[in-house]
Amino acid sequence: MQLLVFILVYPILWIVSILPYTLFYGVSNVMYFLVYHVVGYRKKVVLDNLKLTFPNKTENELKVIRANFFKHMCDMFMEMVKTMSLSKAAVKKRFNVVNIEELKAIEKEKSILLVCAHYANWEWNVSINNILDTKGYAVYQKIGNKYFDKWIKNVRSRWNTTPITQKDTVKTVIRNEKNGVRSVYGMVSDQSPQYSKAMYWNNFMGLNVPIHNGAEILARKLDLAVVFIKVSKVKRGYYNAEFIPITLAGKETEKNYITKEFLRLTEEQIREKPEYYLWTHKRWKHAGKTPKFNK
Repeated sequence: MQLLVFILVYPILWIVSILPYTLFYGVSNVMYFLVYHVVGYRKKVVLDNLKLTFPNKTENELKVIRANFFKHMCDMFMEMVKTMSLSKAAVKKRFNVVNIEELKAIEKEKSILLVCAHYANWEWNVSINNILDTKGYAVYQKIGNKYFDKWIKNVRSRWNTTPITQKDTVKTVIRNEKNGVRSVYGMVSDQSPQYSKAMYWNNFMGLNVPIHNGAEILARKLDLAVVFIKVSKVKRGYYNAEFIPITLAGKETEKNYITKEFLRLTEEQIREKPEYYLWTHKRWKHAGKTPKFNK
């Protein structure tokens, strides 16, 4: 069944990926109409999340943000599909890295954890490896359909990136450090961990929630550099990426410093342009449920 679904869907994705941009974003407009106005996919979840995190905004203001978010979400999905056929020259034009020399200087000294949020176009972050000298990895969550999982890995590998699952991340980083293989590891770090496995809680967007701190644990244990990538949407289909160092020596940081800085930078980014954050995730579902050991 998985193979049948892939065989039916893959040709459609390929055709969409090679459409001229006018038609390409026209498809995105149609998708937005269907997803938002016809199906109503997670509209309530998005509005509830916005109400929690922007309590001072009116409902009309929040609904405008919601509508703009869904437009961007459809663009984001389409741009992920576009990656199938996007050339290195095209992605360089559309995903502009404003201070790559800063990252290049750090990679000469040690391995880097490149952390980001589900904001703007995080999928095109992997294209950064085209202009780096060290080996690049992209941490991702394995997809249930093994054929689509292989497709995602192949798409990301086109840009000099080695995809690794969350499960394999720790052993890959430790092995590379042990063997002296300097690398850059891209991680999307704003997901909500399982409640039973949440060992660290902090304030995010005004609410006390469980926080993933795996990047910090790795950085402090192996003395890695941690750099935040801030991606801004300039206009439809065009982005700027800026590198903001959190630490150049993870082992020398105080406990929770790296995670707190990541949260601060992510929150600043969201508050600037909230419509570009991934509001469909139930990011705040455990808000206020801090376990006794964390109080």
